[in-house]
Amino acid sequence: MRADEHLVLHGLAVKKHATAEEVADVIGEEPARVAEVLTANVATGRVVDLNGKFTLQPGARMIVKGEYSRHFAGLRTNDAFETAYERFEKVNDDVKAVITAWQVRELPSGEAVSNDHADPAYDEKIIDRLGAIHERFEPTLKQMCAEVPRLERYAEKLDSALEKAEQGESQWVSDVTIPSYHTVWFELHEDLLCMLGRERVE
Repeated sequence: MRADEHLVLHGLAVKKHATAEEVADVIGEEPARVAEVLTANVATGRVVDLNGKFTLQPGARMIVKGEYSRHFAGLRTNDAFETAYERFEKVNDDVKAVITAWQVRELPSGEAVSNDHADPAYDEKIIDRLGAIHERFEPTLKQMCAEVPRLERYAEKLDSALEKAEQGESQWVSDVTIPSYHTVWFELHEDLLCMLGRERVE
């Protein structure tokens, strides 16, 4: 599989179920070129077109996974990137804790309940925590972007989502229907795992 074709299918693997434009946005390629590759892979049965949204067939997912070691061999032996990735994983634990605190509150009794977002002061503290983590993570992401420039797209989206959340648009913290901070973070994590051949640890 050619590198450019693999990159498109990698973008689809990260997004899971997406339009050509959404895949193009992940990998930083022209939507028309991405649509061309996806359409060709629909013809070969590797990709399914579900009313304009594409997804990989299970067998194709295995083929794409098997090609990562070839197309990202250099990255997998890049000590600087590996070090940055290890720092990412540590920050990832903090992000998960913040998102959990955003979704679930602990009452004085110790009971955990769903956060109904009726307490602006509580939500503001959580967003402040997210902002502090983001600030701490920025040098690591900058180092990753130096090695893989297309990751800059994640940096821009994380900045944008956090800024909107800090301005009171709280849906930008974790809403799965928009490129919220948590949505973009999850996709960045998936992108890194695929490139480096790692498995997600829950």
